Amino acid sequence: MAQQKQYYRRKKVCKFCVERIDSINYKDVKLLSQFVPERAKIMPRRISGVCSPHQRQLNDAIKKARNIALLPFTSE
Repeated sequence: MAQQKQYYRRKKVCKFCVERIDSINYKDVKLLSQFVPERAKIMPRRISGVCSPHQRQLNDAIKKARNIALLPFTSE
């Protein structure tokens, strides 16, 4: 029998908790665009590694930025 390699997945840590960012500002387009891929969908928590409270703040900030045309709704 062949042995299978054991892969260890490192726990993702929240970027906002590590950098001690309390509130996410919708005007900070550079920060928000890291969590919006080229398809312009909001990146889910399991992929981005952001904690629940910060993910909710992030969603609100991205939606506000889209409404005042700082971020695009779609890729085209």
